[in-house]
Order: sequence, then C-alpha cells, then structure tokens
Amino acid sequence: MSVSVPSDRHYDVIVIGTGAGGGTFAHRLAPSGKRVLMLERGGYLPRERDNWSSTEVFVKGKYRAPEFWYDRHGREFPPEVNYYVGGNTKFYGAALFRLRPADFGEIRHHGGISPAWPISYTDLEPYYCEAEHLYQVHGRHGEDPTAGPASRDYPHPPVQHEPRIQQLSDDLEKQGLHPFHLPIGVRLTQDAQGMATHDSVCIRCDRVDGFPCLVNGKADAQVMCVDPALEHENVELRTGAEVTRLETDPSGRTVTAVVADLGGDTVRFGADVVVVACGAVNTAALLLRSANDRHPNGLANGSGVVGRHYMRHNNLAMMAVSKEPNPTRFQKTLAFNDWYSASPEWNYPMGGVQMLGKSDAEQIRANAPRWAGRVTPEMPLEVLAHHAVDLWLCGEDLPHPDNRVTLDGEGRIHLSIDEDNNVEGVNRLRNALQRRLGDLGMHEHHLLDRSIYLHKGMPIGATAHQAGTVRFGTDPASSALDTDCKAHELDNLYVVDTSFFPSIGAVNPSLTAIANALRVGDHVLERLG
Repeated sequence: MSVSVPSDRHYDVIVIGTGAGGGTFAHRLAPSGKRVLMLERGGYLPRERDNWSSTEVFVKGKYRAPEFWYDRHGREFPPEVNYYVGGNTKFYGAALFRLRPADFGEIRHHGGISPAWPISYTDLEPYYCEAEHLYQVHGRHGEDPTAGPASRDYPHPPVQHEPRIQQLSDDLEKQGLHPFHLPIGVRLTQDAQGMATHDSVCIRCDRVDGFPCLVNGKADAQVMCVDPALEHENVELRTGAEVTRLETDPSGRTVTAVVADLGGDTVRFGADVVVVACGAVNTAALLLRSANDRHPNGLANGSGVVGRHYMRHNNLAMMAVSKEPNPTRFQKTLAFNDWYSASPEWNYPMGGVQMLGKSDAEQIRANAPRWAGRVTPEMPLEVLAHHAVDLWLCGEDLPHPDNRVTLDGEGRIHLSIDEDNNVEGVNRLRNALQRRLGDLGMHEHHLLDRSIYLHKGMPIGATAHQAGTVRFGTDPASSALDTDCKAHELDNLYVVDTSFFPSIGAVNPSLTAIANALRVGDHVLERLG
C-alpha cells in the first residue's frame, strides 16, 4: 500500500511516458490549466551527427536502451526500445495510417480469429482527423480503396513520388493494383502544384525511417506534443524518472502514489488521475510489478489478462533490386493494400505493403555475408544500394493469450511469443509480390531480406509495433480496461499507449494510439471538470 505524498508533489494528472500515447495525452490536457506532470525515464535525445549515421543507428544500435529481456527459454535478447522524450516516435518511420473499418470487427485469418473492438471506426474517426492535423500528416484520403471514410482531408497534400517510385506506382497500376500516397508525418513545404516537396526543415529526408531527426523535421511526439505542452505553466516534465511501481490506498481502488527512481533517489508523486503510457511491454511490467494485497496478481489484473495477448505484427523488410538505378532520396511515399483483406488470390487476409527508407551501402554491408552469394559478383554493394528498392510487408499478428509479458523473481522482463503465429498471410504476400517483380522493373529473383532493419530482421526483439498487453473491453472478466481505457478495478488509473489494443490490424499502430489518447484525454478533461 502507500505512504502519504507531500502536497507539493501532488498533481491533477500524472502521465508516465512521453511517446505517441503519453505525449499526445499531455498535449490534450495542457491548455486546461490542470497541473500535469510528465514522467520520462530517459532524457532528451542528443542532436548530433550520429543521428543520421546508418552505422551508429542500425549497426551499433547507439540509441537503443542498454538492457536485455528474456525469451520463454530464458535466453536474453536486446529489445528494440528507446527511452527518450518522445518515446519510440523518435525512431518511428512516421507512417500514420488509420485502421480499416473492418479491423474494428471480428476477422477470420488463416491462423485464427482477430477479435472485435468494443468501439467502432466511427467512434474514433473524428479523433483520427485531429491526430492527422496535430501530427501534420501528408496524404490524400480516397486514394486507398480499403480505407474508411474521412470527415476531413489531411492537413497537407501527399509527398510527391520521385521518378523511380512514380514509375513503380505506374507499373503497379498496370498490374491492376491500387497504389496510393503513404500518409506520413513530416515537416515539408509545398510546390506550386500543391504537392509536398523536400526543400524544407527536413533536409535529410532519406534519414526519416528508423533514424532520429537531427533537425526536428519528423513529426514525433516530442516535437509535436511534449515541447508545445511545456509552454503551459501548469505542465511539468521530469526526465530521468523511471517509475518502478504504483501504490494504492488500503481499498485497492485508488492509485495514491507513483514511485519513481530519480538518479538513485526514490521519490513519490501523487495525482487525482494516473495515466500509464510506457509501451505495451513496460506498461504491463509496471502493473505486474505493482502487485499488493488487494491486487495479488498485479494492478488491474483481476481478469488475468495483464501481460497477455502481446502483438507486434508479422513483418518482413525486403529489398528488391531495380534494373534501373534508383537515386530516390525520400523513398517512403508509396503503399498498397490490395491484399489487406481476403481476395481472389486467397480466402484470408495477407497484409499491406509500403515503402521503407532507402538502403545505403553501410546498411547492406553490415549484413552482406548472409546473402552475398545470391547477388551477382559484378554488382558491388555501393551499386547494389543505388539499385535498391526497399519494401515493408506487414501482416496481422493475432492476440494469443500465451504471447505474454511476465516478470521473474528478480523483476526482469520475460517475453514469450509464438513467432509462427499467423505468418502464412505475410509469406503469401511476399510470394504475390515476388511473382510481379519482373513486371515492376526489378530483377525477378532478387527480393532479399533487408535484415539489417531493426537489428537483424524481425525476431523477438523487434518490438517497434508492440501492443495488446492491457486490452480494453466491456467485460471485466476478459479485459483490464473499460472503453474509456480506465482500469475496471481502479477509479483513477488509465492506460493510453498501444497496450489497450484488442487486435492490431496490419498497419502501423501509432496514429491509432494518438487518436485514442485524444479521445481519452477528452474523457479525463470532462471528469476533472
């Protein structure tokens, strides 16, 4: 249970984490005048030349958190997590998709069932619009036939394709497919025709996907939400504050203290409302670590679902080899979802395809020994990089209850997942794409694993799209949160990162987390009066 917190450390709202969920939530509350405290275990990411170094970011993992988690066999692995103001959005590719309307309902996959959400696309749609405007998304609604209706257009026109990607778009259309401009949150200018161009704040557009942005040209949570929120006198930020547990009153119904380690000192903070947004794994770990007599299995865990149903997408990062050079600087402008749902090619969903940031020779060289023999010896790595066309294939992971986060006796995080969960769809997606390479101006047999992306591919440590460990729902017996993302069992505890997802769809989860944080923010504002 809890000891008292001094009045000068008591706030209206405490937000734990400053990423897509936490940073956006704090931004929503900032103009209200309520005292808001953000707690972030990291600091501000240093702005330095290494921000744009492939070797430092991808090969050496300079900015990755220096910690290890453990798999179900007890083997340690380095997770893809970054503890900085702005959270993992400092490194995300800023692809800001809405879930499809069908994703909010039950979907039958080859590997099982993707469950329905307790809210609908219609409920979230106004907040999707606000999220797109807040994060300055460039795109054009109506191009993607699988997307839902939008009540407002994007705030900015799409980023124009450079010539090789425009040719790819044209070739995809000739194949009867439906490419569209990828919705992306970057700070660009417009040309005379209203298309977004690259002469802007973001002067190194080839360093958006997976890199921190040296010039703050990427619409991440720090730039778009945390820093603007701190302009309000009622909002505070404590960096280097790792929250270790939450304490409750004797009834177990109210969180009365947020316990944080600040440079080796244990400090307690109190708030009328506590909002957790540490990322799906760390949020679950915090709730499990906060077990007490009233909550012996962890806070909000009377249903036993906290830590379960972990999802992270079934992803493949691929590199096709163009017959013609690909001098594209900003490659992340195109996507297509023709196989997102069941299609004539297969009775089950496969997933979506989008462009990745452009490979360079350093990224390829770091992993070349794995597949060097599959590339013609006449093509040096620098030439190969100049012909690379990089693709991201994304299939839906399913929320199996045994895919879960647990803690051992020493409090270390264990992550158990079935890496073969519903992978048939994304494998078929790769095959469907590979069959078309020749018609897309690519070498027909060169579709290579770009496994340098996310540190050697998509093994258990690829946690960039983590979700689902504190799911919301209407039934307290099968969910931890209600539809407002408040814990069923506690009166003042909310979760606003991707932990609340009951399913993950096959698109990047960030925009849904942002939109939901705005939605829950409105609810908390109403609660606080």
